Amino acid sequence: MAELFGSDAFSPKEIAERIETVGVAKARLPLLSMVMLGILAGAFIGLGSLYYVIVVSDPTLGFAAARVAGGVCFSLGLLLVVVAGAELFTGNNLLVMAWADGKLSTWEVLRNWIVVCAGNFVGAVGLAALVFLSGHTEMNGGAIGKTYLDIALAKCTLPFSTAFYRGVMCNVLVCMAVWMAFAGRSVTDKFIAIVFPISAFVAAGFEHSIANMYFIPLAMMIKASSAALPAAYDAIGIAGLVRNFVPVIAGNIIGGSVLVALVYHLIYRRPAVKA
Repeated sequence: MAELFGSDAFSPKEIAERIETVGVAKARLPLLSMVMLGILAGAFIGLGSLYYVIVVSDPTLGFAAARVAGGVCFSLGLLLVVVAGAELFTGNNLLVMAWADGKLSTWEVLRNWIVVCAGNFVGAVGLAALVFLSGHTEMNGGAIGKTYLDIALAKCTLPFSTAFYRGVMCNVLVCMAVWMAFAGRSVTDKFIAIVFPISAFVAAGFEHSIANMYFIPLAMMIKASSAALPAAYDAIGIAGLVRNFVPVIAGNIIGGSVLVALVYHLIYRRPAVKA
């Protein structure tokens, strides 16, 4: 079928098989490798977030132009994860396909998620500290730092249900980007597959737990170094961070594991029922 249409992309059924095989390998990585690759992914997503903020801090851009352009720039994070190699918690929600097929135990999936998510946090916060120390947030007359504060404030004050459903929608698009990247055979293929879903979730304002591990801690650093800020920014802190992380992580898991991984498992990997 692929040859008929002049494409060498893997078919959806082949993608499902590849994701299961790769998922088993990911879940069984040595602990040190898993931690280090998790740290890299957190830093990579932070770099995409940094690129995004540079765009949206420009007040001369219209709303849609800033969101879409910022989303395209944010795609750098997942491109680095997929092409350079790293372990991203949100993408690894696709391990549920291998679990549903009986190739991974529940503990193997949970171990990967816990270790990778912790590594992502270390990488994202570590990058945030380096960015803060570099003076980057003072660019554009301080507009960069103000944008970080505004982004973090919005995230720390989201109602629980809103944060949850934005987390669901975010990871549907992230996991679809990863899914389609598995169809490609070249870096160009992967770039095209990743940019549109990722820029869509960013433009729509959905919530990515790992990006928030960069945004909120960096805003906390900016807040701590500022002599006087409006009282509204008091919401930026550990309590606000937890308030955001709990529903967003839960939503990311449902979006990626249930609405993408399990759906495709039922379509392509569920054993045929014998008559």
